[in-house]
Amino acid sequence: MALWSAEIDRLRPLIRAEGRAMTEAMSPAFSAVFPHGTAGSYDAEALADLRRQLSAPGQQQAVDRHVEGPRGPIRLRTFVPARPARAVLLNIHGGGFIMGAPEMNDGLNAFLSQTLDLVVVSVDYRLAPEHRYPAAHDDCETAAAWLIDHAGTEFGTTRLLINGESAGANLAAATLLRLRRRGHGGRFSAAALEFGVYDLSGTPSAQEETDHDVLTATVLRGMMDLAHPDLSPAQRRDPDLSPLHADLTGLPPVLFGVGTADHLVDDTLFLERRWDLANRNTTLLVYPDAPHGGTGLPSVLPHWQPALLDFLDTHLSGEQQPDTQEAGGGRTDTRGARP
Repeated sequence: MALWSAEIDRLRPLIRAEGRAMTEAMSPAFSAVFPHGTAGSYDAEALADLRRQLSAPGQQQAVDRHVEGPRGPIRLRTFVPARPARAVLLNIHGGGFIMGAPEMNDGLNAFLSQTLDLVVVSVDYRLAPEHRYPAAHDDCETAAAWLIDHAGTEFGTTRLLINGESAGANLAAATLLRLRRRGHGGRFSAAALEFGVYDLSGTPSAQEETDHDVLTATVLRGMMDLAHPDLSPAQRRDPDLSPLHADLTGLPPVLFGVGTADHLVDDTLFLERRWDLANRNTTLLVYPDAPHGGTGLPSVLPHWQPALLDFLDTHLSGEQQPDTQEAGGGRTDTRGARP
């Protein structure tokens, strides 16, 4: 079965050119954090500079609120639509567990909120190395649990969705797994996961020593070592850290997106297959020659964004799933509907 359409295939030269420009523009900043690719030699000043850049606010209509977390207040950056909310979308930003902030997704979150009448809540989880595992996982789970308890009274809807990119996609999947273990497996109706890292010990593509991606294998290794310096590869395969190794039964429909030039392409392809085998409810969109973050390329976005909107809109209708671990078995097979 073809992983992308003939229309997308014709765009490959343009995707390659845009991906190359994106890589050349962004890779130096990431590489500067890990000049030697190890946690012990990371450049703290370069990391602090990247953090400042990624936390610059992009939308004035966002409202920050706080909920009580395991180690103090957790900031939730919130967008509320002009019309009554149809659902609440929990957004989890990326950044390799060591950088990033809700503000980096302000543009998309504001767009999704107003286009689909969603309340979008983006969680400002704690970052490594200052706050190591399970800090980020605990914060994201706390935000999700708060929404389960309070979305109805605070936002007028109990329907919940979740999305994340890169490390945020890992945390979104881990949050769903944690909720399932606590008996809330059916409370989130759907998930959208973009170019995530799902095996922290490293899939084959993550270990390839090539320079065609924004995140090189050296940078990825540096991020994982800095975030989890005391964990062996076997320990990093714990299902709470690496959803690829989890029991995936009873999880909601999911939209996966990734580019073939992404060092994390195997993570998506492997997790999508296991998720679909367990639940028969996945949609996979693959973009040839797109690097990490490639769903935002000018040539890819006009195809990815409508697919994302359609996927989320589809799961905003219908009956709310029951609050049970057994929820989520029916197949939503839209493989033929790739852009």
